[in-house]
Amino acid sequence: MPDFIYLASQSPRRRQLLEQLGVRHELLLPDADEDAEALEAVKPGEAPAAYVQRVTQLKLDAALARLKRRGLPAAPVLCSDTTVALGRVIYGKPEDAADARRMLGELSGTTHRVLTAVAVGTPRRRQQALSDSRVTFAALSRAQIAAYVAGGEPMGKAGAYAVQGRAAAYITHIAGSYSGIMGLPMYETAELLRAYGFKI
Repeated sequence: MPDFIYLASQSPRRRQLLEQLGVRHELLLPDADEDAEALEAVKPGEAPAAYVQRVTQLKLDAALARLKRRGLPAAPVLCSDTTVALGRVIYGKPEDAADARRMLGELSGTTHRVLTAVAVGTPRRRQQALSDSRVTFAALSRAQIAAYVAGGEPMGKAGAYAVQGRAAAYITHIAGSYSGIMGLPMYETAELLRAYGFKI
């Protein structure tokens, strides 16, 4: 039975959620010359669920190659990706403050989906799960959006908001997995890790 996993994610939230499960992990972050952002490019007409699952598999491919290249001890690798979707429109991480304001303006007063795919793999086997949640935002004024963006929280977050941060003040309803909206669905992750012999 493995006693730890590699987490191929720079997200402090994913580390925190794994710690909550009591799973020992080591970070397996990209090398300086790896273009991690390029993996997240959306293909024309791609559906949000297909997109987030494809990106997660690409992240896992890259992480397994990294593990081999570095000659590290064998252990399962966990990757995850989160996207926000309104209809078939995919909202990734905002490019800048103006992009964050645009996204939040479009999400204001709507119910959108938050899709998080999680994959666990070794060179011989891989398994994946998808968490699909719904988040309803109150109608936000331009001043509220501007103040939230000015605080810096939206940067680096899919859909330009963090459910566990100040954006919680604007969320009227959540259906689904709170941890999935944060970036790592606890139930699905635990199920995948159990399949690899972890006692959770």
